[in-house]
Amino acid sequence: MGKRRKVDIRKRRQKLIKEKEKEYKKKNATGEKAVKTPATDLDLRLEKETKLYWIRAITGASSAIIGRLIFGLIGWFLFLWMLIWWFLFPFIVSFFILKYEYDKEEWNWKRIILPGIGIFFFMFMICGVFTHTILFFIQDFSSILELFIY
Repeated sequence: MGKRRKVDIRKRRQKLIKEKEKEYKKKNATGEKAVKTPATDLDLRLEKETKLYWIRAITGASSAIIGRLIFGLIGWFLFLWMLIWWFLFPFIVSFFILKYEYDKEEWNWKRIILPGIGIFFFMFMICGVFTHTILFFIQDFSSILELFIY
């Protein structure tokens, strides 16, 4: 067998996009009615990323409150709790809750992990610090779980 030829997918996509634009211009030039095109792949991807972004914001706040208030996590344990929610929950949301279908060519783990990293961290820190500060002023209270155990 010979050497496999390396295919640059980006160039192939750009070429296809240019061909589609030429077809569209020809149809408009001949006077045919412009057909409303359904949402493009880019629009669909941005919609998916927007949903993931806001889910990450809610997840950041709720995971900080749950981790500190219910389980009483502090320090490294809270940091590990944050990392678990930061890296695993987006995949659960993407594949099981929202049931997004990704093309083999389009799929990339970065498109699931990257949307909303900043807002997740920001909301986690704000809510975690606020919850910890409030609980600090309540004497002999560490977590809700502690109330049920003792």
